[in-house]
Amino acid sequence: MAELFDLRGKTALVTGASRGIGEAIAHLLAAYGAHVICTSRKLDGCQSVADGITAQGHSAEARAMHIGDTAAIDSVFDALKAEGRTVDILVNNAAANPYYGPLLDMDLGSFEKILEVNLRGYFYSSQRAAKQMPAGSAIVNIASVNAERPAPGQAVYSLSKAGIVNMTQGFAKELAAKGIRVNAVLPGLTDTHFASAITQDAKLMGLMKQLIPMARAGQPVEIAPAVLFLVSNAASYVTGTTLTVDGGYLA
Repeated sequence: MAELFDLRGKTALVTGASRGIGEAIAHLLAAYGAHVICTSRKLDGCQSVADGITAQGHSAEARAMHIGDTAAIDSVFDALKAEGRTVDILVNNAAANPYYGPLLDMDLGSFEKILEVNLRGYFYSSQRAAKQMPAGSAIVNIASVNAERPAPGQAVYSLSKAGIVNMTQGFAKELAAKGIRVNAVLPGLTDTHFASAITQDAKLMGLMKQLIPMARAGQPVEIAPAVLFLVSNAASYVTGTTLTVDGGYLA
C-alpha cells in the first residue's frame, strides 16, 4: 500500500514554506519522494528549510515568491517554464492577517492586504500552475475552520478563508476534465507563529480549550498528513472537498 503515497518523480511547490504548517508540509512531501520548491517572501527562510530537507537525504530548493505579488508569482512560473519544468503539486499555504480586532475599526489597507494574499494570491498561483500541470496533478489550498465558523476579531480573515473553500470547489469542477484535482484543508487552531496571539495568551487558550474537544492546539506536523493524502494517489477520486483537521472544534 505504500505506493499510494509515493510522490517520487513529482515536483511540489509549497507557498509559505519558511515555517509553521508550510515547513511541515514541505518536509513531509519531500520525505515521500517529491522534489519540493519551498517559497515565501524571504528567500533565506525558505533556503533554511530546503537545506534541512536535503540534509535528510531528500530533494528541495528555495525560491522567493510573495504570493500577494502577481509579478513575483509570474517570475517563478516563468523561470520554471524556461527551465522546461512543470509543477505537479501546488500547496497554497501562505496567508496574511494583519489585523485582529473589531470589524468596524478595521482599516481598508488591512482588508485589501488579506484579500491580496489569501484570495487573489491563491487564485493566481493556482491559475498559473494549472495552465502547465499534467494530468494526475493536484492542488491543495490551506483554508481554516474560520471558513465555517468566523472567529471573533478575525471577520475578514474568516471571509477570505470561506472564499478559498468556494474557489477550491470552482477550480475542482473546471479542472477535473484536465485530470487535476483541487481540494482544501481546514486546520483548526495550530501552534504556529501565525497563531501566537492566541496560543501565547493563557486566557485566550483557556477559552479555546473549552471549545476544542481535544483541549489543545494542533501541531504543524499534524496538519501536513492531510495534505499528503490529498496530493497522493490515495485520494485519486477526491476533488472539490474540504478535510478538517481541528481536534473536534467544528464537531
